[in-house]
Amino acid sequence: MGTTASTAQQTVSAGTPFEGLQGSGTMDSRHSLSVHSFQTTSLHNSKAKSIIPNKVAPVVITYNCKEEFQIHDELLKAHYTLGQLSDATPEHYLVQGRYFLVRDVTEKMDMLGTVGSCGAPNFRQVQGGLAVFGMGQPSLSGFRRVLQKLQKDGHRECVIFCVREEPVLFLRADEDFVSYTPRDKQNLHENLQGLGPGVRVESLELAIRKEIHDFAQLSENTYHVYHNIEDLRGEPHAVAICGEDDVHVTEEVYKRPLFLQPTYRYHRLPLPEQGSPLEAQLDAFVSVLRETPSLLQLCNAHGPPPALVFSCQMGVGRTNLGMVLGTLILLHRSGITSQPEAAPTQAKPLPMEQFQLIQSFLRMVSQGRRMVEEVDRAITACAELHDLKEVVLENQKKLEGIRPESPAQGSGSRHSIWQRALRSLERYFYLILFNYYLHEQYPLAFALSFSRWLCAHPELYRLPVTLSSVGPVAPRDLIAEGSLREDDLVSPDALSTVREMDVANFRRVPRMPIYGTAQPSAKALGSILAYLTDAKRRLRKVVWVSLREEAVLECDGHTHSLRRPGPPVTPDQLEVRPPAL
Repeated sequence: MGTTASTAQQTVSAGTPFEGLQGSGTMDSRHSLSVHSFQTTSLHNSKAKSIIPNKVAPVVITYNCKEEFQIHDELLKAHYTLGQLSDATPEHYLVQGRYFLVRDVTEKMDMLGTVGSCGAPNFRQVQGGLAVFGMGQPSLSGFRRVLQKLQKDGHRECVIFCVREEPVLFLRADEDFVSYTPRDKQNLHENLQGLGPGVRVESLELAIRKEIHDFAQLSENTYHVYHNIEDLRGEPHAVAICGEDDVHVTEEVYKRPLFLQPTYRYHRLPLPEQGSPLEAQLDAFVSVLRETPSLLQLCNAHGPPPALVFSCQMGVGRTNLGMVLGTLILLHRSGITSQPEAAPTQAKPLPMEQFQLIQSFLRMVSQGRRMVEEVDRAITACAELHDLKEVVLENQKKLEGIRPESPAQGSGSRHSIWQRALRSLERYFYLILFNYYLHEQYPLAFALSFSRWLCAHPELYRLPVTLSSVGPVAPRDLIAEGSLREDDLVSPDALSTVREMDVANFRRVPRMPIYGTAQPSAKALGSILAYLTDAKRRLRKVVWVSLREEAVLECDGHTHSLRRPGPPVTPDQLEVRPPAL
């Protein structure tokens, strides 16, 4: 057709490019991962049928096969996004149109100093000798050294979990491949979170790798990355990218060294940096357990259990969560949790029993105390770098130390501390739920997934709703410094029922024996019961449900509730709610 071209063809998608993840949070997997695809369709009104690459420039053939175009580099460059971190740094192309690639593992992250000896930062084993390990993100050669250590220690079978939810790319550095993550200019210290529903992190990594390769072709086979975002002197660094083999995705880094080791397996198990794991994530973890017979209570399972290795960026938060899950699994496999519990002479209060959520669980589940103690024991065994119980209690102390009326504490700071306290308690509680699940489903080889099991326990399913009550049932500072305020001052009688019923806003659902009222006093309670059981209504049974969660006392015929010190609350202020958590 007048142009030298290869016979290989690539179908063009008419989709749009990926939007910024932190902006829209969505990505359609049907869209082409090729940068040339969406640019070609926009340039030629979606008439392109295929692209034929050659040594000069890609050739675009239209659907009617009567026209062909060549796309040159200068035209492609106009449709990419350029950016720079500061005026002193050069501009370069941004992945996904907005993100910079930053090296995500530094020397100061290795608090245990295990990179040199083990190959990965913060490599450790749980206390007690269980075959559960945790580590930070290793490089390709570092991961090979981790495998050598596990084999040297006699672990014939191993299941390796990468619990990172953000995309990670590995670029060549001498004879090794080191990890980089895309980050937003406005939040360079944080990895991407919340990729959106239906977004697979593996697909996103492949898309970014294709972008990096395309950018390198337009920049003399180099791409710019950052090693030190604290000091931009000498940044960015140019990395040579001659082909897609110079960029690895996470699966390649973990699976290639395992190719000749069939008893060593790798799985991607994305876990959130804060809060509890999603039910779908726990279901994925359970699916791996089902596929590992040596982890189940089977008749022929006489050998040692496989080693469980969990890895995130630093090897602290998410790795610790995975290690606790793995420890609970091995405790159940060893039979320690199935031994009959000795009757204690006097039950000692649990460290976390001060929380209303934990109290509700203990009242609801007959063996609840034992399950909580097992989780506490697993957390303690994994607490070399991160103690989840201490995190929950520390966040609670910070929350109690904040006064709502204190001008030194802004609303944003209070909200941030409240969120951290809420998420840490939520993570702890879901570990308890997972242990309860193991008590029922581990002997059955996980007949039900975690999500289906939780749906079969509606009383447990509703418990996390009470997580808004992070603090103890009655905070100490409220008892010591609070004051009793009369309810009548903040309960306006909009329906004018006080004169007849001695209580504000007494009303009924039409044609149904359902009533509503404000807080009644003892006198009002008698009036209401007399009204409901008189000769006209003749109600024989009355179920009274109080929806108040605060402490209420009656003094001199009026009800009072415990309130924090401060100016009196007006009815208008009473209707204002804090932002949803």
